[in-house]
Amino acid sequence: MASSAANTGIELGQAIAPPQPTPTFRARGLTKVYQVGSTQVHALRGVDLDLFAGEFVVLLGPSGSGKSTLLNILGGLDTPTTGSVWFLDHDLSKHDDATLTRYRREHVGFVFQFYNLLPSLTARENVALVTEISDRPLRPEEALALVGLADRMDHFPSQLSGGEQQRVAIARAVAKRPDVLLCDEPTGALDARTGSAVLRALERVNRELGATTAVITHNAVIADMADRVLTMSGGRIAGERRNAQRAAPEELTW
Repeated sequence: MASSAANTGIELGQAIAPPQPTPTFRARGLTKVYQVGSTQVHALRGVDLDLFAGEFVVLLGPSGSGKSTLLNILGGLDTPTTGSVWFLDHDLSKHDDATLTRYRREHVGFVFQFYNLLPSLTARENVALVTEISDRPLRPEEALALVGLADRMDHFPSQLSGGEQQRVAIARAVAKRPDVLLCDEPTGALDARTGSAVLRALERVNRELGATTAVITHNAVIADMADRVLTMSGGRIAGERRNAQRAAPEELTW
């Protein structure tokens, strides 16, 4: 009788490559050109990128390297001039404004450098603005507890520190259970102590909710807590590295 290895066409001892995961994001040949008066500004110059489910990725680079433009395209806030970007089986580069709006509402959480909280609403009420329009949200109390603010839910933004306000913004972003969390300089306006608390919140969201998390920053220290680090320069991805072990946020100093 022929062996099962022979039946399958696999030689004994032959290594079988594990199946490759399907990327959450797949970008190919992304360019973005802005017209500023008579000048063309090339923000992206042929970016190829894969991001995978549950991955924590840090994008490093100086101002003008294309980080924010890339993040905005991944988040459906902008579209490429040429190239394609796919979220699972959705070609975002071909979607109209209404479809991109639905994509952002259903799949993406955003965290920016500035918190954009409504000053007349408590932390709980700021988060509830998102949960009221989501299909399967966390309760505001759950989202705030996830970022360590269970005892600050009924405080107004003016009663919270900068780091606490940023964590409310993170809670608001994750309350709709996004597949993707995109963060643009989330610690840029914070000192190391409050920035560490914000990074702990992002790490916990990534670990417990499994959201694919991309953080853009010019602070190279933050890269040590990532699964993978992409360095951008001149509108291109200039380098990539994987961390053998992710650093804990409290281990980072700057």
